[in-house]
Amino acid sequence: MRLFDIPFHQLHHFPNEKMFTTKTDGVWKSISTQEFLDLVEKTSLGLIELGINEGDKIGIISSNRYEWNVLDIATLQIGAIVVPIYPNISKDDYTYILNDSEIKLCVVGDQDLYEKISEIRTKTPRLNLLYTFNKYNEIPHWTEIHNVGKIEHQSIIEERKSKIDKFDLATIIYTSGTTGNPKGVMLSHNNIVSNALACVDRMPCNEHSRVLTFLPVCHVYERMLHYLYMYMGCAIYFAESLDTIGDNIREVKPHMFTAVPRLIEKVYDKIIQKGEELTGIKKKLFFWAVSVAEQYEVGKSDFWYTFKLKIARKLIFSKWKEALGGEVKAIASGSAALQPRLARIFLAADITVLEGYGLTETSPVISVNCLKNGIKIGSVGTLIPDVEVKIAEDGEILVKGPNVMMGYYKQPEKTAEAIVDGWFHTGDIGTFVDGKFLKITDRKKEIFKTSGGKYIIPQAMENKFKESRFIEQMMVVGEGQKFPGALIVPSFIHLKDWLNKKGVNAKELSNFEIINLNLVKEKLEKEVNHYNQFYGGYEQIKRFELLENEFTIEGNELTPTLKLKRKIILEKYALFIERIYNV
Repeated sequence: MRLFDIPFHQLHHFPNEKMFTTKTDGVWKSISTQEFLDLVEKTSLGLIELGINEGDKIGIISSNRYEWNVLDIATLQIGAIVVPIYPNISKDDYTYILNDSEIKLCVVGDQDLYEKISEIRTKTPRLNLLYTFNKYNEIPHWTEIHNVGKIEHQSIIEERKSKIDKFDLATIIYTSGTTGNPKGVMLSHNNIVSNALACVDRMPCNEHSRVLTFLPVCHVYERMLHYLYMYMGCAIYFAESLDTIGDNIREVKPHMFTAVPRLIEKVYDKIIQKGEELTGIKKKLFFWAVSVAEQYEVGKSDFWYTFKLKIARKLIFSKWKEALGGEVKAIASGSAALQPRLARIFLAADITVLEGYGLTETSPVISVNCLKNGIKIGSVGTLIPDVEVKIAEDGEILVKGPNVMMGYYKQPEKTAEAIVDGWFHTGDIGTFVDGKFLKITDRKKEIFKTSGGKYIIPQAMENKFKESRFIEQMMVVGEGQKFPGALIVPSFIHLKDWLNKKGVNAKELSNFEIINLNLVKEKLEKEVNHYNQFYGGYEQIKRFELLENEFTIEGNELTPTLKLKRKIILEKYALFIERIYNV
């Protein structure tokens, strides 16, 4: 099977009147499987008429929308290559990617993106055609591609499809590296199809399911799941934005959706904030239920605990589920490590979070927790079928399987470094728990030594400290220093509530004023000391600096998948780090 075969599989087995559904002018509007494929054919015919040949590159720079998927399938079935690009990267990155991949035609989401790409057209000579998905006066609209198509070229589509092998290149996905230029990951049809089919049994959904999508489909994680949803016949709903995600979940009542840990953390913080607003017996019950959830273990059979959990689910956690639409069967979490405490609490609340692991280079899934094979809190689950993992002597996770990329585009040396004897070197450190559950401990490149020669594993520490309601974000520093320190972004929502209860009118204070209050510094020091007790003396955070602004994608401190850009943060906050060690 090739990627463009998947929607035809849906048409033949699970034709869906609500293949894709979008909210337009306050109304949810759907497109059927047949209507989708009709648009795919029109688009393919137009691309052929515009001179798009096998192997040509088509760029897509847009937020999630069904038109993205139409152009994707239309491009793939005529043998051209899809190059998805994030809609929130710098002009320099756009220039590099457009030139490196030699994109010939590009469709962007809106006028702002059109203008941004137009400004660099003189630096991207191979880009001949530029369109927008949204309609504006005097800007080429993507339907112009449909309008030039000729029906007599249908035979060309079929001829091209017949020549495409499942091992042929389908897409080049540029990874958002923290240093240097992005690398183009080459994935074949089989890389992604094999990954989607291997995950079918891991996802609790079918042709009757509604799924909500809001993570960027230009990232291979959400894109692979779109193919999986299509293959299974699910109805796919597009969230309007991250700001409306809560409302959209309540409206759609999805059976499943995907998330990254940062979003799950924010959902949890909002729930806790609601709990803080309660009074009397309701508040006591709420936090009693949370304390019960914190003791949850999968398969725990203690009668008294089971009885308490049943009460907590009925009185408190049922309301949490209602806030998520009331019908959610699972939330698939990936891209970064999820706090084990959060996984435990949500599982106790009967909201199943399925944490998985993978990379763009592995199409992406390597392993995932699932209801069928069991869930191990703190792990990233069991390996998917046909994928092998071995742990190198230095602890690095090595992967072999049909999901491993073809290589890095135009970079044979880096490909040879990454894939040795068929084994892809992930750069992640891990181990197996109970013989079958994979556990990630850190990124190989992120582990550092103090001047005393002791190893510090920052990611695991950051996750632990972020269990504090008062710590929103954190980055552990201290390579080559006497002790580890930290840059901490406090949770200003919780801090303001706490300050108000202490008699301080925090509403009128700026973030900068808040972090400079002695009361706040003492509170954060107390929180840090509490979590330090889980670590040996050489690992403990001795000093920290509070930051007034969150790390963001726009600020270039986070990748588009919300991972810390450590090198950039070190450079940007060098003076703060200097203060930590200026003792």
